[in-house]
Amino acid sequence: MTPQTSFSLFYVAFISLIAALGGFLMGFDASVISGVVKFIEPEFNLSKLQLGWAVASLTLTATLSMMISGPLSDKYGRKRVLKIAAFLFLLSAILSAVAPSFLILVLARMLGGFGVGAALIIAPMYIAEIAPAKYRGRLVSLNQLNIVIGISAAFFTNYLILQLGASTLAEQDSWNIQQWNWRWMLGIEAIPALLYLLSLNFVPESPRWLVLKGKLDAAKKVLSKTVPDSELQLTLKNLDADLKKNDSKPKRSLLVLLKPNMRLVMIVGISIAILQQITGINAVFFYAPMIFEQSGFGTDASFMQAVLVGLINLLFTIFAIILIDKVGRKALLVFGVSGIAICMGMMAFQFGQATYQLEPDSLAKLSVEINHNSQAALLETTYQDDLEFKAALVTHLGSQDALRFESELIAAAIQVDQKWVLASLLGFVACFAISLGPVMWVLFSELFPNQIRGIAISFVGLINSAVSFLVQLVFPWELATLGATFTFAFYGLFALIGLAIIIVYLPETKGKSLEELEEMLVR
Repeated sequence: MTPQTSFSLFYVAFISLIAALGGFLMGFDASVISGVVKFIEPEFNLSKLQLGWAVASLTLTATLSMMISGPLSDKYGRKRVLKIAAFLFLLSAILSAVAPSFLILVLARMLGGFGVGAALIIAPMYIAEIAPAKYRGRLVSLNQLNIVIGISAAFFTNYLILQLGASTLAEQDSWNIQQWNWRWMLGIEAIPALLYLLSLNFVPESPRWLVLKGKLDAAKKVLSKTVPDSELQLTLKNLDADLKKNDSKPKRSLLVLLKPNMRLVMIVGISIAILQQITGINAVFFYAPMIFEQSGFGTDASFMQAVLVGLINLLFTIFAIILIDKVGRKALLVFGVSGIAICMGMMAFQFGQATYQLEPDSLAKLSVEINHNSQAALLETTYQDDLEFKAALVTHLGSQDALRFESELIAAAIQVDQKWVLASLLGFVACFAISLGPVMWVLFSELFPNQIRGIAISFVGLINSAVSFLVQLVFPWELATLGATFTFAFYGLFALIGLAIIIVYLPETKGKSLEELEEMLVR
């Protein structure tokens, strides 16, 4: 019997926004640490390696979580896994805020990483499975938009807490904001985490997961509210056929991804997973102030440019959401990845043309104490690239002082066209935000067949997160060893390779139901 329809686009958007709160918490959790590191380093007397571990530990457990969250969602349901992720976010925020030692802080961050990995792949999967085909791209993109908003919110709350701590308000003493500033930065995440946990009670289970579990009546009830009347009968017919097809198939495992009929979707999925990170987006997000300082911007200006990076990211993510169901996934990727290659090429060219020479006036303004002989040697020479200048700093200042004052001296010595560096970096962020940022997760939610979607997205999500970790880890080493020119040139080269793969292999998926895409892509 066909259920009575009561489709509401507002209802679908509402439950999609609730699911996408996982993206907000992921973005917040990943970036809030940027304001914390300078305070925990002296408090816990950390080495640089320990400090790096405090930042990267979350990504490691997020990678592991991506591997297990998909299969868990196939077994227990998308909604249940999202609720577990919300609880982990809440518990991590509280434990991080009260951590009495560095070990407890890292363990708490790692706990939150499991929530990050789960939310990152299950939230867009859930939205794709509940959204009408006509609106699926925009609704799934809400998750990426929330990630971007979460990143910006973390920077804002960090800044707000610092300002409150520096104020003379009476509340400062009663809440110990100045003394416990980094604890407040981490603990404030508990508010949206609790909201997410409670809000998930108002969303239904994924209708396609219900079908996979043989709960056809429950699936029809959900679909009657989330699919337009004109599509309901066809959707029910396809789901009935899908249930009969799955009943005759053995239990799925990772080995199914290696079958010949999965070749096309795996080529596309793995390529996009690698491309999104290997073009350097997290190097730019996590090291934007460092990049701007090495381009000659002062500290305050570098901070403002980093804020501008966040705003550009947010603005062009919104553009992507507006355009993704109109111009299509492939068109956005071709445009965006082409722009990424061009912008990274421009960055490499500008740093390749840069020279480094300290002037007496600029050196006098620095807070760097340099003896007379070292000053004379540095002032008399023009260096042709950043590696040569850094080597000279080690020679004349010693390794310890060279490392301590490197950013300040590079900013004072570099001669480069700052306008082009800024334009190239912002252009890169804009091109990423309108393409690889939101489109990757939309494609992941569309490419894979219903019965293996969870395990397949976990697999490609694992690859994406592993590449992300490596990019974050090696970027400082790349700058120190290869130099800025070759670092950005490599990112541009990877973009060109990815662009070729997109043009040759990626089909357009907009406007098609998930069942139609399975028939088209998996032969």
